[in-house]
Amino acid sequence: MNKLVSSIKQAILDSGLRDGMTVSFHHHLRNGDYVLNMVMDAIAELKIKELTVNASSLFDTHRPLKEHIKNGVVTTIQTDYMSGELGRFISAGNMVNPVQFRTHGGRPCDIENGKTPIDVAFIAAPASDPMGNCTGKIGSSACGSLGYAIPDAKYARYVVVITDELKPYPLIDWSIPETDVDAVVTVDSIGDPNGIVSGTTKITRDPVGLSMAMTAVDVIRASGLLKDGFSFQTGAGGASLAAAKFLKDVMLQERIHGSFGLGGITGYMVDMLNEGCFESLMDVQCFDLKAVESIRSNPRHREISATHYASPGARSATVDSLDVVILGATQIDTDFNINVHTDSNGQIMGGSGGHSDTAAGAKLAMIIAPLSRARLPIVTDRVTCISTPGSTIDVLVTQKGVAVNPRNFELKDRLVSAGIKVLDICELKEIAERTTGVPGKPALGERIVANVIYRDGTVIDTIREVREDV
Repeated sequence: MNKLVSSIKQAILDSGLRDGMTVSFHHHLRNGDYVLNMVMDAIAELKIKELTVNASSLFDTHRPLKEHIKNGVVTTIQTDYMSGELGRFISAGNMVNPVQFRTHGGRPCDIENGKTPIDVAFIAAPASDPMGNCTGKIGSSACGSLGYAIPDAKYARYVVVITDELKPYPLIDWSIPETDVDAVVTVDSIGDPNGIVSGTTKITRDPVGLSMAMTAVDVIRASGLLKDGFSFQTGAGGASLAAAKFLKDVMLQERIHGSFGLGGITGYMVDMLNEGCFESLMDVQCFDLKAVESIRSNPRHREISATHYASPGARSATVDSLDVVILGATQIDTDFNINVHTDSNGQIMGGSGGHSDTAAGAKLAMIIAPLSRARLPIVTDRVTCISTPGSTIDVLVTQKGVAVNPRNFELKDRLVSAGIKVLDICELKEIAERTTGVPGKPALGERIVANVIYRDGTVIDTIREVREDV
């Protein structure tokens, strides 16, 4: 009485996967994931073609997808984020159909409402029992929360758990229960757990970044939101982590007891929990191994699904109770629209993830960004791609000053009264261009290579092919 299957290939055969169907994957092992590539190689060997890959995010480790696209095994990709190598490949017009970008909240919503049905979901599980009760909290490949995989397992027609550590039945502290699982496959390794630490998860030492982080905390204090019951989310970038560190110092000094920290959780957020800044952490994804250890051992560090995190189709989601979120940006325009999908040349190199969801839900949505990167200004007249609408962004923090969205005039008055340097966003644009010059327009073709789908299901923008003949 178990669901063990001899191989990934046998599990694919048992699932009834055929040409034109949809397979799904989650990204909790991030750049250390082996499962997507193993599964797609097995599918190619079985000569199944014209598939849709619905993956919560794609990283450089998934570069073999390029060959499966060239060979017709994959003709459509649905995802929330795509790294640079795949992004450049897609931007060059190498896919039959445009990529469909969603948000971390929009993806589970559309899985649940049937807009993007999944035929076979493949769950990379660091530990599982023979019946499919599985978790990411333990095992040699432990990655922590499996929040993005939970909707896939719940709503897919057929669910395959792939694990490298089989535990006796029953595995008690499961993330996904056996009731949602059809088959279990054991492999030598599902991935490298160190690969979940992709990008920086260390506080910046750059004086510019530290200055912006301190200003960000000043803005939070002046907003009036920093009080008992405060809730907070920040990213894993250096300046954002520095802001979390400075915020922790203020909360401890002023004895402010927050309610929860949210999102992709880092060790810095774990420190805030352990030192009494928050009552709990709501974790949809662990960003480093300190967070993995915390979610395994601390009952106040709670795993939540992507639906619970950010779905606009849920009766409520945690982002709806969020006070402050600190976010990044590739570009921001004078209407406060944000681009996190492409670089300034139009090449795909990211995605919304939870950006749009948290900006829509938080009382204060803050962007931290230097005025220029790689000698290009961050502030522009019109972003190359709208990822998050300006109507949901409240403030931009730079090293030269702070710009407040005119829609939030009360916040501007509070910041000015607190002595914070507030400038019009057009002034920040002019300051940047005096240093960098006015950039040229990207060389784009007419062909649409990706659609950017907002959390409510509408197409907020399109991404066009980058021309190489210029």
